[in-house]
Amino acid sequence: MKLNRFTLINTFLGLLLISIFSLLIISCNKDNSVQNTEMTDNQYIQSVITGGYNTGNTVEDNLSSQEILDLDNGGAVKDNDNGPDNTIDSLFKWGRKVRDVNVHYDISTSGDTMFTVNVTRTITGYYAIIGYSGGILDSVHKPYTEIFYRTVIFRRVDRTNHPYLNWRVYQVSNLDGGTTTPQVGTSEVQINKIEVYGTAGILYTFNGPNFQNQLYTTMKFGGNEIPSFTRGEQLTVKVYTTSQMADTDYVAFHWARNTFGFHRVPFTLESQTGTGPYERVFTKTFSIYQNHLTGCFNSFISASTHESLYNDDAAKFASDEVGIPYKIVN
Repeated sequence: MKLNRFTLINTFLGLLLISIFSLLIISCNKDNSVQNTEMTDNQYIQSVITGGYNTGNTVEDNLSSQEILDLDNGGAVKDNDNGPDNTIDSLFKWGRKVRDVNVHYDISTSGDTMFTVNVTRTITGYYAIIGYSGGILDSVHKPYTEIFYRTVIFRRVDRTNHPYLNWRVYQVSNLDGGTTTPQVGTSEVQINKIEVYGTAGILYTFNGPNFQNQLYTTMKFGGNEIPSFTRGEQLTVKVYTTSQMADTDYVAFHWARNTFGFHRVPFTLESQTGTGPYERVFTKTFSIYQNHLTGCFNSFISASTHESLYNDDAAKFASDEVGIPYKIVN
């Protein structure tokens, strides 16, 4: 009996050891399969540009991934002003609807410590425009294609087998773009320079026409170049344009999607020189609203020809656009 008991115990221990060894082998194989399906550096970087971070990183890193959400008005929306001056011939609502997005990545490396990604986004959809013509409320949809350019630079922060631990956004540029159909925006109206003034004088200057050449270092790497403001702060923005059209262009500042949806304010013409092309300066003074969320956001300034918004011909739409990131710190 004792021999049989010891035999049973030894058999049981042997089977237990075999089971544990088998589990270890299975576990190792599972770990290897995870590593084999890990994204490459390039795949991970592209995923950040289009989808952003989901690990609680600062929203500076998500500026590129938020572009389309911020550009898409979903259709016609009102400006943040007192509305049309009259209901005879005036613009009531307008806005962009994004239907399709194509993203192209031009990736270059600096050794094994830096990735520079020139991002080209081609978006299609329509502009919905609602206005009064002869006292009658009317609407039109104008199909468009727009191309936007932005540079995002990633810097290595670690050396592991997992790309999401190795790379962070180091620098991000302004956004630069405009319509290519039905009309090429910059052939009709082009933004050349933007100035931002506070109550004590000029705060920021952005020089074009290639605004994507201006880069901002993120806070992760000690940067503080992204324009920063506080709730309630009063600003005056000046936009310098060159236009081929005799009719005054429509220039507007587009706030980010926020607590109360979209925000857009039109500018007024301050000065004009030339007889064609026309050098124009547009200006607007406003205060950042008190309920603005804190964080880092995209903003956009657009310059559209007058007939883009006041002519019901769908073949007439030309717009130039600049996207500038900004922070609300308190």
